[in-house]
Amino acid sequence: MSLEVKRILIGRPLPTHEATHERLTNIKALAVFSSDALSSVAYATQEILIALSVVGSAYFHLSLPIALTIVLLLGILTLSYRQTISSYPTGGGAYIVARDNLGTWAGLTAGAALLIDYVLTVAVSTAAGVAAVTSAFPALHEHRVLLGLLAIAAVTLINLRGVRESGTLFAVPTYAFMATIALLVVTGLFRRLVLHDTPAVVPMVAGRESLTLFLILKAFSHGCTALTGVEAISNGVQAFRQPEPVNARKTMVAMSLMLGAMFLGITYLANAYGVAPADQETVLSQIGRHVFGQSWFYYGLQAATALILVLAANTAYADFPRLASLIARDGFLPRQLASLGDRLVFSNGIVTLGVLAGLLIVEKQGETEALIPLYAVGVFLSFTLSQAGMVLHWWRDRGRDHHWFVHAAVNGMGALATLTVLLIFAITKFVEGAWVVIILIPCVMALFQAVHSHYLAIADQLRLRLPATVRPVRHTVVIPVAGVNQAVAQTIAYARSITSDVTAVYVCTDPEQGKQLAAKWEEWNPGVPLVRLQSPFRSVLQPLLNYIDRLERQHQEDFVTVLIPEFIPRKWWHRVLHNQTAMALKFLLLFRPRTVITSVPFHLRR
Repeated sequence: MSLEVKRILIGRPLPTHEATHERLTNIKALAVFSSDALSSVAYATQEILIALSVVGSAYFHLSLPIALTIVLLLGILTLSYRQTISSYPTGGGAYIVARDNLGTWAGLTAGAALLIDYVLTVAVSTAAGVAAVTSAFPALHEHRVLLGLLAIAAVTLINLRGVRESGTLFAVPTYAFMATIALLVVTGLFRRLVLHDTPAVVPMVAGRESLTLFLILKAFSHGCTALTGVEAISNGVQAFRQPEPVNARKTMVAMSLMLGAMFLGITYLANAYGVAPADQETVLSQIGRHVFGQSWFYYGLQAATALILVLAANTAYADFPRLASLIARDGFLPRQLASLGDRLVFSNGIVTLGVLAGLLIVEKQGETEALIPLYAVGVFLSFTLSQAGMVLHWWRDRGRDHHWFVHAAVNGMGALATLTVLLIFAITKFVEGAWVVIILIPCVMALFQAVHSHYLAIADQLRLRLPATVRPVRHTVVIPVAGVNQAVAQTIAYARSITSDVTAVYVCTDPEQGKQLAAKWEEWNPGVPLVRLQSPFRSVLQPLLNYIDRLERQHQEDFVTVLIPEFIPRKWWHRVLHNQTAMALKFLLLFRPRTVITSVPFHLRR
């Protein structure tokens, strides 16, 4: 039954040879890998205005030069990551670049920062998407946590269906968002510059503080959330169709051009229409009301914004599992994260990301403002490590590349720019919550080290030292029985086929029942002795464990094999009614060094 439900939800399993057919075209890849970066224009301008609001709306005009500076930084990053894609066509992004050029711990630092940022990406995108819905329908505001969890569950399920299917599903809302934002910007510019549309009368926001360089830098750091996700394409180069690096670079440029144009357009309209941040309505929603009025175009804008913000989490779903699989293959995360699932995606990583993001939504009560301060610190740390690693890469490659200095200069400029932004982030957002991420990164790295140390210890203990001899093993078999039935008979037959040292054990919680079973056993006479253990305290497990302890002391060089008769009902829901003692016994015996536990199933026909 559960397998049938799984097939309905995520589809049939895909054979490994179909992996090449799951690659993405540039159009689909733009939807999958750029949704995070493109969607950030829905709240990046708002974040700048919120930071400037403490000095009053008279200084909101500063948002435009701040946005221009951020777009300049976007251009630097685009040039830098185009070079990264060419040099590392197998993908992996900051983790692989930093690991290969700066060392394992630098790579793990970048990996930890990105993994944390991807979880935050899902939470922030979902919370912002829900905020777009509640801006249009304020009655839903109190249900934002539930709406966020439902959105995360839906995106998780879609991604479990496979890369190609998720790309197809996400392409429509991504391009619908781009079209509505383009319509908004073009219509807004036409009405403002040609028709001389007057701004709405918005109450002036009084300043509580004076303008300082620190506040300008703080507004800049808030607006840099528009740059999160630009590294995603370099992490997932292998998801593109051949030639992968060429297609990835083209998609990178297309994404950056659209991101820069939309961000600047929205910031200009926010200034032109005198929009101010509000508690229950986003800046983008206010611009939409000014430009489109309370029309279907406005509701279309809100619907497209909500969809792209929720589906922007898909960028994290595309990259988090891939990055986790690379770190797992290097032995620093559980190996289950390195395995492809039925649909040729890293299913365990997808589910892990969904669970972590859901917990964060619940903990922060779905508030975008509570999540934003945690956002982007990790990604700019990974930016810096990646670009610094590329500088060393070009230096080492200088003998084979005559243009190495130009390449190194581009990546060096990127490293310097992102390091500057990282320091601004760490300083301006520290007390607002960035300290949490700064502490989390070493914690995740400690987890990496603990997992790696465990795998090294296991490998050392399992290593076969040659020449090695295989010592013959003797074992005595114990069969716990609760009565005389066909399941017990089948288990005894199996036990006698592997050894002659077989004992059946019955724990007596009722003396009268014990006598009755002994009489039935003697009458049956299966050729196996029955040992009755008294249990005055009505415990079934403890007397049995004590008996196995005595056997292990008597046979110190041998194994004790416990064969458990289990009957298997035809219907899955019947299983909760049976075999509970057997499950508890198997759990308790699992951690004993010389005890082997085997279930002998007897399948019921009806």
